[in-house]
Amino acid sequence: MDPEIKAHANILELIGNTPLVHLNKIVEGYPGEYFAKLESFNPGHSAKDRIASFIIEEAEKRGILKPGSTIIETTSGNTGFSLAMISMIKGYDCILAVSSKSSADKIDMLRTMGAQVYVCPAHVSADDPRSYYEVAKRLHKETRNSVYINQYYNELNVEAHYATTGPEIWKQTGGKITHLVACSGTGGTISGTGRYLKEQNPDIRILGVDAYGSVLKKYHETGKLDRKEIYPYRIEGLGKNMIPGATDFSRIDQFVKVTDEASAQMARKLCKTEGIFAGYTSGAAMQAVKQFNQAGEFTAESRVVVIFPDHGSRYMSKIYSDKWMQDQGFATATEGVEEEQKVEFIK
Repeated sequence: MDPEIKAHANILELIGNTPLVHLNKIVEGYPGEYFAKLESFNPGHSAKDRIASFIIEEAEKRGILKPGSTIIETTSGNTGFSLAMISMIKGYDCILAVSSKSSADKIDMLRTMGAQVYVCPAHVSADDPRSYYEVAKRLHKETRNSVYINQYYNELNVEAHYATTGPEIWKQTGGKITHLVACSGTGGTISGTGRYLKEQNPDIRILGVDAYGSVLKKYHETGKLDRKEIYPYRIEGLGKNMIPGATDFSRIDQFVKVTDEASAQMARKLCKTEGIFAGYTSGAAMQAVKQFNQAGEFTAESRVVVIFPDHGSRYMSKIYSDKWMQDQGFATATEGVEEEQKVEFIK
């Protein structure tokens, strides 16, 4: 490429260095200042670009991934999209075991990106042979020259955020961050980012977000996995029915649980107040900020960074569909925001 032309070699060079945006209307009346780390600015529209790129590059360096290899992964959608995107550019095949809870938009995107997709039932135990964990393991055994990314137990998941997300936030806030609010699914984002920030300033509070129906919050508090807490819920990429090895609970100060409906409503409210078209899990993170504020976590000196993991375009058939919201028994009007505008067709 002509060195005088200022262009990136490929889309993968756009991963990372996502913007930090000041939040205004949605935190009106809250003490302190609040900032959103917009991971939708990655080329694959989610924070998962970071781990997909980092893990694949490490596998290449170690000679684990070779020409003709097949990448296999378990995913709720975003990691799969990132892996499919990178596989397409680097010339690998990609097979993905996806939870049936993933939106139709996400599944269609994976297929469009060239991945072979297996949709697995969401509401089965992690050790059930039909679960997306077990299906991915089986496919790995059956596929020659394949590499199973295994983000739930891969330490490189944590290292990716330790090497990128943490330093970015520290630099962007000039070291003034007092709180990090991040959702926990595989645990890579909150563990890696939290570890880096705690090393810079151990007084920074790392606040995790869990879902009702998930076991993470109670495990953090008691060290025990309570299977009685497990039941179906709708939020994608948040919470778990098992304990991911990639989660470093020692880096997390406190968890809060959020509901499906409150998280969906908060995502829609973000659109109407801040103009940020964020995903379902981003709504969950913002709902957690509200609940932590109600609990008196923040003061006038607080500088709070909230990680918004992905883009709202992946949830058009879910939280941004009035029909879907109504089918779940959720109201379609968000708190403090007028009812949705009607669409008029001129004939």
